[in-house]
Amino acid sequence: MSDTPRALIVYESMFGNTWKVAAAIRDGLGTVIDTDLVRVDLAPAEIPADVRLLVVGGPTHAFSMSRPSTRADAAKQGDVVMPLETGIREWLGALPNRTTPTLTVTFDTRITKVRRLPGSAARSAAKLLRRRGFRAMVPPTTFFVEDTTGPIEGRELARARQWGVDLGRELGSVLGPSRRGTRRSA
Repeated sequence: MSDTPRALIVYESMFGNTWKVAAAIRDGLGTVIDTDLVRVDLAPAEIPADVRLLVVGGPTHAFSMSRPSTRADAAKQGDVVMPLETGIREWLGALPNRTTPTLTVTFDTRITKVRRLPGSAARSAAKLLRRRGFRAMVPPTTFFVEDTTGPIEGRELARARQWGVDLGRELGSVLGPSRRGTRRSA
């Protein structure tokens, strides 16, 4: 474990769109703080102590985080890019309560044509994290895809990268100056 504070982005992505958003956020956030990007089924069972910002993102399924049944339904619509067994709902549900201060932000993806529908994977994830002792840094954010399997809208990736830069700046004001290092992906 490093003494240098870092950010960890954990994402769930059925068709690769949420992964693209997560990678864009990592690229922006990584300009300020060391940032790791990890697919949810490969994410740690416990958040390491040096993680000062946990970013969690996934697709909105049936007005919330995905479930095994909604992931199975999604798999019928196209080729999925990750195993169906574990989503952010299961991962967050298994996380132990946090005893050290850790900030969180959550994001989700949803289809453009359902912009105004209620429910959000990001809001649901934020509630679970709050119950586990994490503290939200900013409100949940949504990024839009054109259809269930994509593609991600072009301007959304630029917006995601800028959101990452903005998160990094805000985090920097909380943590003070930090050293920027390499960005790792899993």
